[in-house]
Amino acid sequence: MAAKNILVTGGAGYIGSHTVLQLLQEGFHVVVVDNLFNSSEVAIQRAAKLAGHAGKNLSFRQVDLRDREALNKVFASTKFNAVIHFAGLKAVGESVQKPLLYYNNNLIGTITLLEVMVAHGCKNFIFSSSATVYGWPKKVPCTEEFPLSAANPYGRTKLTIEDILRDIHNSDPDWKIILLRYFNPVAAHPSGDIGEDPRGIPNNLMPFVQQVAVGRRPALTVYGTDYNTKDGTGVRDYIHVVDLADGHLAALQKLFEDQSIGCEVYNLGTGKGTSVFEMVEAFEKASGKRIPLIMADRRPGDAAIVYASTEKAERELNWSAKYEIEEMCRDQWNWASRNPWGYGAPESEN
Repeated sequence: MAAKNILVTGGAGYIGSHTVLQLLQEGFHVVVVDNLFNSSEVAIQRAAKLAGHAGKNLSFRQVDLRDREALNKVFASTKFNAVIHFAGLKAVGESVQKPLLYYNNNLIGTITLLEVMVAHGCKNFIFSSSATVYGWPKKVPCTEEFPLSAANPYGRTKLTIEDILRDIHNSDPDWKIILLRYFNPVAAHPSGDIGEDPRGIPNNLMPFVQQVAVGRRPALTVYGTDYNTKDGTGVRDYIHVVDLADGHLAALQKLFEDQSIGCEVYNLGTGKGTSVFEMVEAFEKASGKRIPLIMADRRPGDAAIVYASTEKAERELNWSAKYEIEEMCRDQWNWASRNPWGYGAPESEN
């Protein structure tokens, strides 16, 4: 059987590059499109190298999804069996300051991609959504049936794209769509060659902790120590990026094998909550470094506890997360200590 061709948008990004590596290792042919706005071509080069002989089945095009002409050329050159859509801006704080940038990039990019897919007869789609679509859930664990709301422009772009995809499927049942709602992706490939490399100030806990550990930042600010949780700090569901990449392969298999898929949604998390203090302690243990902490007030709108119900993904995708917090911190530190400045050099810090 001929190898299937998969288009991966945003494949040079954090989750994208790890998924690209898994796809290559599973024998897929992969074309990555990425505008490199918040990612690095080095990630793609390293993923190809890690894939060994299968690395030859990867090609990269620097394309912005809003560039219809360039995207049409990509689709004209390869008959794709499915698209995995990671591309998008993802910093919550920045989205509040620059909502038009987020709506323009995330929504127009996705709509253009879907229109080009229709024109070329490709209707298998996996979308990188987010637990932010649950807003601030009133109870946990979050199931896929929870009411949806978004607390910021970034979250609203994810929710709007989900709505668009549901509408597309309702209008044309030939579409087979899987929406994957990620919880808190952390860690890196065990090789330490690819990992998360956020530009500017990190938005998430672990890259911040990592930058403190390698001496790029003086201390970690902990927002809120008076929550009704085991130690007063916020509790989240952290998932190893390799587990997350595996979830995409399981979703892809489901798309190809289940003719009745329709438009389906799955949470990808561990189903367990870990507090900020627990995460910091585990990272200190893995790295042998002390992480200085600054205690600050809660951020407005932050929920005390958010974690996933993963039963549906376990049942229907035959997937579950394997890595524990200790392994997440070990792999995060391995990446950070080998690449203290991510894919760049110190002078490229902004």
